Amino acid sequence: MLMLGLADDPLFCQRHAPRLNWRCPLEKAELRKLQGFLRETFGHQGIKVTQARKNPEDAEVQLGERQIGTIVLDDEDGDRSFSFEMKIPVARDVLQEYLRTLFENDKLKIVARHKKNDSVELNRGEDFLGVVSADDPKGKSFTLQMAILDIDLEDI
Repeated sequence: MLMLGLADDPLFCQRHAPRLNWRCPLEKAELRKLQGFLRETFGHQGIKVTQARKNPEDAEVQLGERQIGTIVLDDEDGDRSFSFEMKIPVARDVLQEYLRTLFENDKLKIVARHKKNDSVELNRGEDFLGVVSADDPKGKSFTLQMAILDIDLEDI
C-alpha cells in the first residue's frame, strides 16, 4: 500500500519508476499540455484530454461529448513520450474529407506514402502529423497513429 502512495508522488515516480519497472500516472500538467498540443495540431479548440478512467498512465481524447482517441505513455527509455491513436470508421476515398469535417480544418490532407499502399500520411499543410493505416485489407476503416515527444510539449 505504501508503494502505491509513493507511485502517486510525481517526483518520486519520475525518479524511481524506470528502476522499479513502474509506469507513472499522467500528471495534470501533462494532460493540459497534451490537450493544448492536440488543439494546436488539429486546429480545434473542442478537443479535451483527460486521464483514462481504467488506466491512469493513459489519457482519453474527446471532441465534444465523443471519445475520439487515446494517448498512451511511453517512458521506457527514461524519456516521456506519448502515442496518440484514433480509429477512423470510413473508407479511403472519404478519409481526408472525414478528418477535415471532424476537426473543422481544411489544412488537413492525406498524402500517399512512397512504396506503401496500406497506409497514408496525415499532414497539416506541409507538416507531417502521423500515419493512417488500414485496419482491414479492403480499407473500410483506418487508425491514425501519431507520436508526441516531450519536446513537442515544451512550448505549450
